[in-house]
Amino acid sequence: MSLVELFCHVDDFCQQYESESRDRQLARGRRRGPKPRLSASEIMTILIYFHVCRYRDFKSYYQNHVLTHLRADFPDLVRYNRFVELSPTVLTLLCSYLHSQFGQDTGIAFVDSTPLPVCHNRRIKRHRVFAGLAGRGKTSMGWFYGFKLHLVVNERGELLGVQVSPGNVDDRKPVPALTQSLTGKLFGDKGYVSQPLFDLLFARSLQLITPIRKNMKNRLLPLADKLLSRKRALIETINDQLKNISQVAHSRHRSVDNFAINVVAGLIAYTHQPKKPSLNLSKADWADLPLLS
Repeated sequence: MSLVELFCHVDDFCQQYESESRDRQLARGRRRGPKPRLSASEIMTILIYFHVCRYRDFKSYYQNHVLTHLRADFPDLVRYNRFVELSPTVLTLLCSYLHSQFGQDTGIAFVDSTPLPVCHNRRIKRHRVFAGLAGRGKTSMGWFYGFKLHLVVNERGELLGVQVSPGNVDDRKPVPALTQSLTGKLFGDKGYVSQPLFDLLFARSLQLITPIRKNMKNRLLPLADKLLSRKRALIETINDQLKNISQVAHSRHRSVDNFAINVVAGLIAYTHQPKKPSLNLSKADWADLPLLS
């Protein structure tokens, strides 16, 4: 998606959001201070476009790309420090816009979490930005200090649910909220094995399918479910793209607001990718397959 297409899409959403929320908001007093030169849609577009340009840090992107090459597109650009002050004002809009970009429930979903470290393990005791918010967690790659990004996607690679939690939160805890409106089958790894969670989701017409652990009895599964469970690498590919292309994980944050903005804008940039990781399957491909033990 080009910069112009992105801005038009964001601006249309902002206008619709403002018109629908105008009658629901409480009356506010007179606004203090100068009116921002940049509109909310312009700020959001610049924040999202950062994750498309493949820059490693936002300051270099803003000073070397936005101020240099995008002045014709944004004639009312402000200095970098002022833009950082304005960014938190659009956090609510960014979250609402991300929710509007979620995909369709197709009856097949994959769930996984990925760590978002905020500092090196050796600097945990000196870290102050996320004190009281971040937590120590452990993955197959070792310990980390920060947060977890929980994702639910369909077989087309579209986002269905997103949640950020401290790094010490169990992967199974956010699942009920993430899958509130989903039905069909949900595939996860061994970290999601839980009979109470299975019963809770099954009562909502959502079947949780996970690999069995060594101390568990084998069970019969339809061949289609076994084949789909082997395709769980789809969501791991999405996590990899979010980290290495959209830059949702780095240790240079200096405020909680900037961390949230970076994660949400990176997720939005992913939803605008013209080609997402997908399985290219339809229900007719596996509906009539026999059982396999």
